Amino acid sequence: MTHASTPLGTPAVRSEARDKVTGAARYAAEHSPPGCAYASPVPATVARGRVTAVHADEVLARPGVLAVLSHENAPRLKEPDDPILAVLQNARVPHRGWYVALVVADTPEAAAEAAEALRIEYAAEEHDVRLTPAHPGLYTPDEANSGVPAVRERGDFDAAYPAAAVRVDATYTMSALHNHPMEPHASTARWDDGHLTVHDSSQGSTKVRDALAQVFGLEQRQITVVSEHVGGGFGSKGTPRPQVVLAAMAARHTGRPVKLALPRRHLAAVVGHRAPTVQRVRIGAGADGVITALAHEVVTQTSTVKEFVEQAAVPARVMYTSPNSRTSHRVAALDVPSPSWMRAPGEASGMYALESAMDELAVAAGLDPVELRLRNEPETEPDSGNPFSSRHLAECLREGARRFGWEGRDPRPGVRREGDLLIGTGVASATYPVLVSPSAATAHAAGDGTYLIRVNATDIGTGARTVLAQIAAGVLGAPLESVRVEIGSSDLPAAPLAGGSSGTASWGWSVHKACALLAGRLKDRAGGPPAEGITVVADTEREVAEESPYARHAFGAHFAEVRVDTVTGEIRVGRLLGVYAAGHILNPRTARSQFIGAMTMGLGMALTEHSTMDAAFGDFAEHDLASYHVPACADVPAIEAYWVDEDDPHLNPMGSKGIGEIGTVGTAAAVANAVHHATGVRLRDLPLTPDKLLPHLRPAG
Repeated sequence: MTHASTPLGTPAVRSEARDKVTGAARYAAEHSPPGCAYASPVPATVARGRVTAVHADEVLARPGVLAVLSHENAPRLKEPDDPILAVLQNARVPHRGWYVALVVADTPEAAAEAAEALRIEYAAEEHDVRLTPAHPGLYTPDEANSGVPAVRERGDFDAAYPAAAVRVDATYTMSALHNHPMEPHASTARWDDGHLTVHDSSQGSTKVRDALAQVFGLEQRQITVVSEHVGGGFGSKGTPRPQVVLAAMAARHTGRPVKLALPRRHLAAVVGHRAPTVQRVRIGAGADGVITALAHEVVTQTSTVKEFVEQAAVPARVMYTSPNSRTSHRVAALDVPSPSWMRAPGEASGMYALESAMDELAVAAGLDPVELRLRNEPETEPDSGNPFSSRHLAECLREGARRFGWEGRDPRPGVRREGDLLIGTGVASATYPVLVSPSAATAHAAGDGTYLIRVNATDIGTGARTVLAQIAAGVLGAPLESVRVEIGSSDLPAAPLAGGSSGTASWGWSVHKACALLAGRLKDRAGGPPAEGITVVADTEREVAEESPYARHAFGAHFAEVRVDTVTGEIRVGRLLGVYAAGHILNPRTARSQFIGAMTMGLGMALTEHSTMDAAFGDFAEHDLASYHVPACADVPAIEAYWVDEDDPHLNPMGSKGIGEIGTVGTAAAVANAVHHATGVRLRDLPLTPDKLLPHLRPAG
């Protein structure tokens, strides 16, 4: 396989590192064409209703204001596939924060001030924004996210569960969570002789181009979308967002380039979020801890704009021995912003509940939590019956336990104390599916011995440019410095977005194929390429369309040590350790960065991150990074990531699995399980904040 070649598998330094630290890397809002105007959107201030009047004349008289767009005068759009892009098309307000107008001005200050001053009248209606386990509007959808069935049943859970010797029945809840990338969503748009060019902060410019072509009724060739550098997305930039349509609309209306950068306080309402969940998990097992019955039932919410159902019960279908299984999703459509992808959607929230329940089962059965998981290793994927292409979860658990010093752990909760601090350790497993989409790429050999790879990948901070160059160099047998990679423009060969931990597998496969074809062409030329060079084109439509007979997943094990202050209720994580089985690791340097970054996100999910729905006003209370608390460096004093290098020939030519999100999946449960071990208190509502824990604690003495 290719990974036996160098430089693939070596810790190459990111090719764009110097550009980023020197400021040469330019992001969407840093492009300012001559004559650029600035737009500021106006969010609705009612939670449901209709706009009855827009007093545009009052702000149009202000110096520098060029236009006010609303449903009354905005350009008419074609119906989009994603309803959140149908902005300024009618008077309806489906939730607070929905954009109802757009102000365009000569300066960003003038645009923002006029947007704040714009007076809009509404006919408000009663709203419903609170998810409850027995909400009268709950229904069972046909599918959850990614097209998976909403309900799956195997065996006879209703008979097997009551007959089990050991049973757990617990409900776990999570508040809404928001992505909050460092770079807010932004677009700079201009029209030139009917051609639309947009610099957009997006995880996939091909998808943005296609959406803009649809809503503006254009051919794809009439649009160029550039997403060369992206300052984080975490799912919120995985699909086109309203700002890109608004910027293009304003540029067409004014005849000038227009820049639109969303204020962070708007993001909670317009760019997606992880929906809150109520998850009931029931596990029945024999006295030996082997599972005989497993049910994972999820209640969540979507918006009235569109249906999005987080697939939180899906991991329970594939993780453990479960001959009698029920997994289901129910959803209520509320007057809330539309939820969307966020950091390992489905797996992150679902595995928190499942792995917490597994810890409770270990306690009930009197078994070590690592040993319990090992006893429930399935021979084939329970949901499909297919063999695993590779599954080294047991190795991850054993290696993690060895490195963490798990042996000799006193299973009794609440016994390790240092003064007012209670100390505990916890473990959780993780899984994430292997996803891949069709991609195209070109490979060019120049007469001077250099190579150019072109593919519309997106680097959202993961080091995609570097790894793709390593793949190319490995296939071509060329020095890494001789390979240049162009990504981030819809004018390049079409490629899928950076999401679902599928980017490298998808883009890399097409790059590998193109370079293999190029190497074959060069082999037949004794004198090397001609002066003009040789270019080959490849795509993976056929390969990706072939259905694999294998169940393909990445796995991991997370270990956490916490210290709980019995005086303040504060939880501090002293150590986090993860061990992963994620195929062949193509670049250890960038892989470790992704693993520990994802673990840090999981820590935030466990302890600090939450978005509170204000039921009276119908919006999220946390609108900035002062109130929405993401972990800082001081919150992760010791974090380690290791991996078991797998040789899996059933994936792609590189033998790689996605690594961007699996580090998030098990971290929250490992931390929560460690808190229980430290205190003896089982909290089942994330995040684990001091106010929830403190009533259960007693200081020393």
